[in-house]
Amino acid sequence: MSTKPVSVSACMAVHNEEERIGPTLERVIDWVDEVVVIDGESTDKTVKIAQSFGKKVRIYHEKNAPNFIENKQRAIERAQSAWTLELDADELVTDELQDEIMEAVTTDKAGFRIPRLNHFLGKPLKKGGQYPDLKFRLYRTGFARFPLRSVHDEAALTTEHAGMPIGELSCPLLHYPYASIAVYMRKTVQYAQFEADVLYDRGIRPSTGLWTQYYIGKPLYWFVLTYLRHRGYVDGFPGFAFSLFSSIRYLFEYAALYERSTRT
Repeated sequence: MSTKPVSVSACMAVHNEEERIGPTLERVIDWVDEVVVIDGESTDKTVKIAQSFGKKVRIYHEKNAPNFIENKQRAIERAQSAWTLELDADELVTDELQDEIMEAVTTDKAGFRIPRLNHFLGKPLKKGGQYPDLKFRLYRTGFARFPLRSVHDEAALTTEHAGMPIGELSCPLLHYPYASIAVYMRKTVQYAQFEADVLYDRGIRPSTGLWTQYYIGKPLYWFVLTYLRHRGYVDGFPGFAFSLFSSIRYLFEYAALYERSTRT
């Protein structure tokens, strides 16, 4: 007797992703049962491209909140399949990962972490602490939610389901987060502004000690950690540039906090 395959919902939150959403949808549209897209006020062709993939794609419109994780939460709440696969518009599911996912959802696990292979300056980063970059992206629908504290949050099992077994897949999700250095810098500033708002709301204000921490301590620690300890140098110039640029984000965070403090 044949049985119906376990159903999977791919869930995404997007904003102005016309250059990337097409390839991402192409990799899942034929084998998932639905794609839930939360669009955060896109002004480009993102919605039109998503609609072109047919009735499997369900599109909802929400505000583009500073913490876009809020729209990710809205996306997984609308999933109707047995399993939820959480994706970003800059991620691609390979054929090998697809096969592994379809095998994984037949098990008794509550969910699975998936490794991500991050790309920077056109090259995959295999060192510098950037791989396997495990993310909790595949889980039984309704078993996980986002804490909504930071733009870097990921979903976690709810209190009701905490303690249930979680597996780990081996095939990576391909991640292309930065189309150019300009995009990288724009995102860095965007995240820095959000993190500065979080610090300010916690009552943290600029000070000599904090200035030293954010302009010397944190950047130096991060560069040594990623480039030397985690051997980012193995990835050549992209590895060096990533370690350097990502360490500088702390400077932007403090500057944004300082600016926020002078405005109020």
